[in-house]
Amino acid sequence: MSFFMGKKFVGFGGKGSQKGPQKGPEVVFDSGEDGNRKMKRMLRPIKFGILVVFVAIAALDSFYTLSENEMAVLTTFGRPSSVMTSGPKFKYPFIQKVYKMSKEIKGMPIGYDSDYNTEYPADSENNPVSLPSESEMITKDFNFVNVDFYIEYQIVDPIKAYINSDTAISILKNLAQSYIRDTVGSYSVDEVITTGKSEIQAKVKSLLSERLEQEDIGIGIVNVTIQDAEPPTEAVNNAFKAVEDAKQGMDTKINEAKKYQSEQLPAANAKADKAARDAEAYRQQRISEAEGQVSRFNDMYEEYAKYPLITKKRMFYETMEELLPTLKVIINGSDGTQTMLPLDSFVSENQNGGAR
Repeated sequence: MSFFMGKKFVGFGGKGSQKGPQKGPEVVFDSGEDGNRKMKRMLRPIKFGILVVFVAIAALDSFYTLSENEMAVLTTFGRPSSVMTSGPKFKYPFIQKVYKMSKEIKGMPIGYDSDYNTEYPADSENNPVSLPSESEMITKDFNFVNVDFYIEYQIVDPIKAYINSDTAISILKNLAQSYIRDTVGSYSVDEVITTGKSEIQAKVKSLLSERLEQEDIGIGIVNVTIQDAEPPTEAVNNAFKAVEDAKQGMDTKINEAKKYQSEQLPAANAKADKAARDAEAYRQQRISEAEGQVSRFNDMYEEYAKYPLITKKRMFYETMEELLPTLKVIINGSDGTQTMLPLDSFVSENQNGGAR
């Protein structure tokens, strides 16, 4: 028997070993260097493979890409920072993590279900189903009304949105429902269904935006829209439809009247302008005639002042020339009869006699 220890072989003999060499068990002690070298040679490719895998994972974890509609929150040992620009980005592997977020506007229905889930399935026409717990509200005049809203929101602060990612949507929905009910409760049912929709939408948007700024959860309101508003019963709904039809008829008549006005007004203005121009022309004519008469009177007065007698005779003759053709001669007989003769016959006879 022999044992290997290091590089030395040690043998042990039995009885009579002093008289001569005899074979016996040998003990050999091994230091293990050959085994270690073999083990190292076996582990070397495994270590290399692990190193390659580690490097590949680190390389893959060092780069990421953001699209035009994306932004990201980059955390370094849990401390967040925002990344807003698109394109390929670098980060330190393992110690930095990326949480991508969408820049797009998202929507939240309130009062109806748009996902057709099992709890509130769609109707037979595959339309969204109203959720009574969210849509039924009471108005200022103590009437019930079903109102469906659609809230459009967008991430405005990615870091705050990342910090509040677990509760932000629930906070937004609870606040929206609260302000919607308060606002609808300050209007009459007629205003909610017909004329007050735009005012209600604007008021809810303003109140909700201010509150979200105070909450500072990284979400902002883009728009608030009333999708539908109707009374809870069919009879009331029909009555409101009749009122709406009457209002539309009134608007139609008003539009027709405005159209007639727009058609007739230019013609009336044209007539008025023509009448004004004619009046102005007549005024100028009368002024010119008056000025001419005044001028002739002044000239005549100057002549009269120079030769009064001659001027009087001239005026008498001119007046008689104007009056004689229109005069009638009346002859009274001795028997009381009257005969009216035209003067022009005498004038013509005198003229003829004078010619003879």
